[in-house]
Amino acid sequence: MTEPHPSPLRDGPPSADGEPAEPGDARADERADGRTDGTADRVAAEKAELERRVAELDDLWRRAVAEQDNLRKRAARDLSRVRDQERAQVAAGWLPVIDNLELALDNARASPDSIIEGVRAVHQQALDVLTRLGFPRRDDVGKTFDPAHHEAVSTIPAEDLPPGTIAHVVRPGYGTDDEVLRPASVVVATRSP
Repeated sequence: MTEPHPSPLRDGPPSADGEPAEPGDARADERADGRTDGTADRVAAEKAELERRVAELDDLWRRAVAEQDNLRKRAARDLSRVRDQERAQVAAGWLPVIDNLELALDNARASPDSIIEGVRAVHQQALDVLTRLGFPRRDDVGKTFDPAHHEAVSTIPAEDLPPGTIAHVVRPGYGTDDEVLRPASVVVATRSP
């Protein structure tokens, strides 16, 4: 009895030892004439290309993280420098006020009228500094009470003012409608009893 020959379609080409190759085995890629069809070479090339691309993306990611860290540090330094410059500008704006206060103290023995006039001049100079900084003194008497700009400390019955109108400013407010440095403490008119 003769042994049956393996079918190349069913069992694949025989291996070097005469056994049929298993499906998925590297030997299954071999043709009957011993050449490969290039699948293994293509897979190896694709793998190498993917590894190269992963390494490239990893390098780009590390560079982006380093650049972001450098940007954060540079922004912190710039912010600190700008703050220091702003503080110096504000302080320089107050130096003339201090100079004039010192002159007033040096001349304290002068006539009371000249001292009062000097204090008024220094007061106006201080108000000018605040105005240049963007926080002018608000004149709120006669205006309608606004909790965003005013702090009511009391009420007073008033016949000559509509209810909700500011009758008196106890402590002035500073700033603009958009940016309030300090709200004014005010007395608000109410209806007469």
